[in-house]
Amino acid sequence: MIAILKQLTLDSLIPFGWRQSSYVYRSLGIFSRWRETSTLLKFSEDIGAVLISVLLGLAPFSATSLLGVILFCIAVYWVLLTLSENNPFESTPIHLLVFLYWCIATLAVALSPVKAAAFSGWIKLTLYLIFFALASRVLRSPRRRNGVITVFLLVSAIVSVYGIRQQIFGAEQLATWNDPTSEMAGDTRAYSYLGNPNLLAAYLLPAIALSLAAIFVWQGLLPKILAGLFFGINSACLYFTDSRGGWLGMMALMVVFAILLYVWFRHSLPSFWQTWLLPLVLVFFGIILLGGFLFVEPLRIRILSIFAGRGDSSNNFRLNVWESVIKMIKARPILGIGPGNEAFNKVYPLYMKPRFSALSAYSIYLETTVETGLIGLTCFLSLLGVTFTTGVWRLQGLQKQNNLQGFWIIAAIAAMAGILTHGFVDTVWYRPQVSTLWWLMIAIIASHYPLKSKQDNFLS
Repeated sequence: MIAILKQLTLDSLIPFGWRQSSYVYRSLGIFSRWRETSTLLKFSEDIGAVLISVLLGLAPFSATSLLGVILFCIAVYWVLLTLSENNPFESTPIHLLVFLYWCIATLAVALSPVKAAAFSGWIKLTLYLIFFALASRVLRSPRRRNGVITVFLLVSAIVSVYGIRQQIFGAEQLATWNDPTSEMAGDTRAYSYLGNPNLLAAYLLPAIALSLAAIFVWQGLLPKILAGLFFGINSACLYFTDSRGGWLGMMALMVVFAILLYVWFRHSLPSFWQTWLLPLVLVFFGIILLGGFLFVEPLRIRILSIFAGRGDSSNNFRLNVWESVIKMIKARPILGIGPGNEAFNKVYPLYMKPRFSALSAYSIYLETTVETGLIGLTCFLSLLGVTFTTGVWRLQGLQKQNNLQGFWIIAAIAAMAGILTHGFVDTVWYRPQVSTLWWLMIAIIASHYPLKSKQDNFLS
């Protein structure tokens, strides 16, 4: 099984040979001698971890412009490390597909009907991908990985507590987030510091997955209790967002986490539980959901609204936007209109229905296709496939070694599954608070990949 998974990760396609003949590659590392004498860069990985932690720590509370500045600083730092290291590139299949997607997005900008707007989106995408490159490098150390995740969980706990407070004491609703004709029209939806309940729900999905994993990774009774507390308040806050997409994402997250948890513990279980534990857990989840549906009226109303079709104003709005977006895709199916919401906002009015203006496609899959065409969508889906396969492959290796760092992989895969499920009906990747977390989850998985050039030093 492990051999098959390793083949599916495209491990054999990593182009190591090009390094020996590439003038570009050989020109990198030109500042390596300077680095050898630099006292500061002896702590280069720790500095990178601090930069990532600062970004994650400020993300929920800061303006997008400030986060853009921090991402730019991270990009400059990554370039500095790249130019000062003898072996600057991490050659993993995930990095290869991320780079390929960046190339497709670059070509989409060149052929875009709104080049200036698409170029702005391309800059943002580039900053996110460089963030991924630095994070996947920094997080190779279990100590730094645990530190960065701990910072994020502490910050997410503050965000969740404030969201719960909004639910208890009420909060001004900044937009018409509920169907005005629904019984829930006057209901409070928590949005905490992020200003939007759907955005908050997407932000909390990685926090829920990582806090659940921390229960297994963190050692000692008090740390485990703290991790359980984080999981409880994050889950409660997500419920109070009343985000139907977030709820669906939470269900997907829990199911995937339960399956991977079963994979981890399966061989240590008695034969009866090896057969029946996973079905019983899934049935237990189903009973809880059914009980909530039957006895919690607000939950029942929101769930039923999912199936109301155009009878729900939110559903009707999305359906009309999706129809217009599909027309945009048909007009430019190969490479799309270029990345970013600015490009979308320039082109969408040409196809929109009257009274249904939108800032995005309200679906990450449609958005990806609009921005980079069917070629970009294919590359994106390939990236997901290779990332998930790599995660499962490395998880099995860590499980054999009884290395608890494998639980972070479980959390990353489950969080990605949750965000992708939520993403069927929402586009939240335009906001750095969520985009950085998405790439952080991929970086956690990529950071466990054993590099050929550093095989002897790889910590697994």
